[in-house]
Amino acid sequence: MRTGRPLLAAATLAVATTAAAYVFGPGTGESPAASQKKTAMAAPAAACKADARFPKRELRGVWIATTQNIDWPSKTGLSPAKQRAEYVRILDSAAQRHLNAVFVQVRPASDALYKSSLEPWSQYLTGTAGKDPGWDPLPFLIDEAHKRGMEFHAWFNPYRASYGDNTAKLPAGHPARKHPGWTVKYGGRLYYNPGLPAVRHHVTKVITDVVNRYDLDGVHFDDYFYPYPVAGATFDDSAAFKKHGKGKKLAEWRRDNVNTLVAEVDKAVHDAKNHVKFGISPFGIWRNTSNDPSGSKTSGMSAYDSIYADASAWIKSGTVDYVLPQLYWPRGHRLADYNTLARWWAREVKGTDVQLYIGHGLYRVGANDDKAWRKPGELAAQVGVNRKLKQVDGSVYFSAKQLLSDPLGSVDRLAKSRYARPALPPLMKERGGEAPAPPAGAQASDGTLTWTPSEGARAYAVYRVPKSGKDCHTADARDLVAVVSQPSYAAKEGTYLVTSLDRLYHESEAVKVKAG
Repeated sequence: MRTGRPLLAAATLAVATTAAAYVFGPGTGESPAASQKKTAMAAPAAACKADARFPKRELRGVWIATTQNIDWPSKTGLSPAKQRAEYVRILDSAAQRHLNAVFVQVRPASDALYKSSLEPWSQYLTGTAGKDPGWDPLPFLIDEAHKRGMEFHAWFNPYRASYGDNTAKLPAGHPARKHPGWTVKYGGRLYYNPGLPAVRHHVTKVITDVVNRYDLDGVHFDDYFYPYPVAGATFDDSAAFKKHGKGKKLAEWRRDNVNTLVAEVDKAVHDAKNHVKFGISPFGIWRNTSNDPSGSKTSGMSAYDSIYADASAWIKSGTVDYVLPQLYWPRGHRLADYNTLARWWAREVKGTDVQLYIGHGLYRVGANDDKAWRKPGELAAQVGVNRKLKQVDGSVYFSAKQLLSDPLGSVDRLAKSRYARPALPPLMKERGGEAPAPPAGAQASDGTLTWTPSEGARAYAVYRVPKSGKDCHTADARDLVAVVSQPSYAAKEGTYLVTSLDRLYHESEAVKVKAG
């Protein structure tokens, strides 16, 4: 991710290369309105066998990078109307492919793509850091995702302070300019020092502020913790280590600093709003077996040793709701095989409450440095690997630019072969929630299904019952035709089932309605 993610991810890849109305749906829970249950017909879930080709629940997301205008906005200085149009185009493309989550970068480098009293406006909106763009994009970004039945995860970079290292060039009031002692110059850039309690407090405060003021579904960190190694450069945190190290070894202390921030953010997010998910997208290799017998049989950069990111510790301590490792290598890669890494991460989360999604290198498709990426079916094949590992709950793709350009036709191939039907995001019981009441007053008129909104419903799932009547309907997604945010659906002639979904996608019982 990136000096933009593609730039650094490519670099880290190089490191690795060299080194009826039916009562169905899992965990739906009880409807809060027992009287409305009479409108639904019940059938035993055990009578149906779900079709693995059409998973009912699977996270399908895309990263939308704002840093250096990688994905959105496409360039600085666009009018708000053009910025909105570009974002809608990305979301429409995602919805067309039946994706159900977006991970939007709202804080690339101690800046904000939202109205903030704590950090300056991002330069990627207007071209000038600190300049007011004339609107607050974040409510629009969130609302448009929710309109399409998608989760919105706000993506923060915790430690990057500036892409340059001259504090005098930062906007007045920038935290790094007000607190130069918080920062470390490294590789021509400016970073907040993870070893300082004041830094952790500031980062947590920034994130809590966004959680409190906006209708987020998730808070997301990428793989940037301590900076990726720069040849000949030293990250000078010696003064902080001397003051706060407490006799630990430097590497151990650095990992503890990151672990402490992760735990503090986890607590702050859930104290503010328990339903908001918190997850991290670590570099794809935790450690190699050459570093640690419990590592993966790979030979790439070790995130644990190089950037002090101990994803295994976050999983074991439960300080994340999900991990989303960036497995930007193809199947069969000599030093970092996709299959090997997917299996390693699946084993790592097994027996825990931490969900596992896989980050896929869509931006790599068509690259000339590896023949595997010149095969249009590589990503679809990787999803096939994921589905054979029951611990893997979905996939996220980097990034939105390639979602639009569809290199080698790989995205359409993926959508046709793996995402032919919509899917609901996985349930996450720790975040609470409850199935809303089933839709009431469902009826069809002039080719449109309508129903009365259900209290507590964020969206509705619509299933079309096949004429054979033999399918399992809501047991899997084979008959799922849409997830809509409004209580209506333009329907063809036939029989439909409609369910209510809360913001965490707990599903009500289904109500039948005939069209035509």
